[in-house]
Amino acid sequence: MDVKQEMLELAQRAKAAARIMASADASSKVAALDALAYLLDKEREAIRVENAKDLEAAEAAGMDSARMDRLRLSDAVIDSMIQACREVAAQSDPVGEVERMWKRPNGLLVGKMRIPLGVIAMIYESRPNVTVDSGVLCLKAGNAVILRGGSEAIHSNRFLASLIHKALTDAGLPPDAVQVVPTTDREAVTAMLKLDEYIDVIIPRGGEGLIRAVVAEATMPVLKHYMGVCHTYVDSEVDQAEALKIVFNAKVQRPGVCNAMECLLVHQDVAAEFLPKVAAKLGAAGVEFRCCPASLPLMGETAVPATDKDWGQEFHALVLAVKVVPSRIEAQDHIAAHGSNHTEIILTTNHIRAMRFLREVDASMVGINTSSRFNDGGELGLGAEIGISTSKLHSYGPMGGTELTSTKFVVFGEGQVRG
Repeated sequence: MDVKQEMLELAQRAKAAARIMASADASSKVAALDALAYLLDKEREAIRVENAKDLEAAEAAGMDSARMDRLRLSDAVIDSMIQACREVAAQSDPVGEVERMWKRPNGLLVGKMRIPLGVIAMIYESRPNVTVDSGVLCLKAGNAVILRGGSEAIHSNRFLASLIHKALTDAGLPPDAVQVVPTTDREAVTAMLKLDEYIDVIIPRGGEGLIRAVVAEATMPVLKHYMGVCHTYVDSEVDQAEALKIVFNAKVQRPGVCNAMECLLVHQDVAAEFLPKVAAKLGAAGVEFRCCPASLPLMGETAVPATDKDWGQEFHALVLAVKVVPSRIEAQDHIAAHGSNHTEIILTTNHIRAMRFLREVDASMVGINTSSRFNDGGELGLGAEIGISTSKLHSYGPMGGTELTSTKFVVFGEGQVRG
């Protein structure tokens, strides 16, 4: 069987499974999630064995440290997958929920009911935990999902998929509701992107190049974010000790992820006092700085002059762009010009400025006095996420179970006809 035919049949099975999942009762879905949590814990050693095969091959191929980190299924990552199963299982079922109802003058009752999206296809790189997070959320929302991970994670993904299939089967649900593309042939992606008759939405999760390629080729809607260019603005009225802690976390904790801070904006009134503290603390952690003329003399030995390309850059490394600004307005202007609608933060003790920033800055998450690292479905209480959307249709921000549903109108009549 050629790849094109293989993908067609896989999508057809997903479409059939999606019809069953759309009407599955909530208790069956919870049973599947509970079973998967149990299996992930029980099969820890087997998961590590399969993941080790991927890690060994990736290291031999010269994969960089950031991608190796995303590929590794440590005990902590396995624990997070188990926790995602349990948290999503405990959430209310969104399918069938009627959000609101209103009565028309003719007596008709009109409402909006949540329904699954149908068949979702995920294309992602490196992170095998996405296989579980995506499967869990799609299951909860009554969808079927086709998962196409990177070739670097094929052993991990296949084994995790086998656990999901067992959990679905044990709960009386179709295992075809969660399928991992079995081949690493790139033609599988090309074929999948043309199957709009069976696939309702594509969600690419990876580098900008992957996402732009998917957008260019897909014949179905795409939910995506191209880049995570996240800014933190330090206002003139700020608790500097708290701000330093937050800035350190946002840049250093995991610099290779999309919600890591990439640019620090500092009000000119506090720059001379605050930026040397940033240089000392973050510099000691290995951070290099790309600085505007005003910040350059304040940022120590690892600082170099910023170039135009450093503004709006997603470094994915221990590199930080730094700029001094004269006001909140100038900070917001910089964000509007160079941000990616992902995550923007203000650090301030001034409530009015904080609320203006919150209302006026356009991003999928805007925060006050906290780290950009919290723009994550699990951290925001969604249990897990299938990705972060920086486009406003159909969702904006992390996509959990509710975000993987749509709504339809439902109408209750008593014999009314239109005149």
